[in-house]
Amino acid sequence: MSKPPRTFQKLLQSYSPDVRALALAARDALRRWLPAVEETVDSSAPVASYGYGPGYRGMVCTLIFSKSGVKLGLVRGSELPDPHGLLEGTGKVHRYVQLREASDLRRAGVSALVKSSHAAWRERMAR
Repeated sequence: MSKPPRTFQKLLQSYSPDVRALALAARDALRRWLPAVEETVDSSAPVASYGYGPGYRGMVCTLIFSKSGVKLGLVRGSELPDPHGLLEGTGKVHRYVQLREASDLRRAGVSALVKSSHAAWRERMAR
């Protein structure tokens, strides 16, 4: 018998109240910006993914948790326009926006990056 999938709340239990509050604010923002998005919590890594369909193919973005904050990861972020210079990371494909407080979600360009990631996903699925 397999154990039930880990929930978002269960994932957040080991983090500080500040990180939990930030994670919940980020989750709420993603649900506003990505209509009918599906949330998947990784069974062992400190990651929740958001997308439209199973596995990596359906993924649009992620929330990656650490003791100091939350990273908003964008699938194939290296290919996205970033006029505000928000994207960080050195990976060949993925990039992230470091979130330290909930107000970071309102920074110019953050919602546009998520929406661009969603549009790029839709384009890939249409091919």
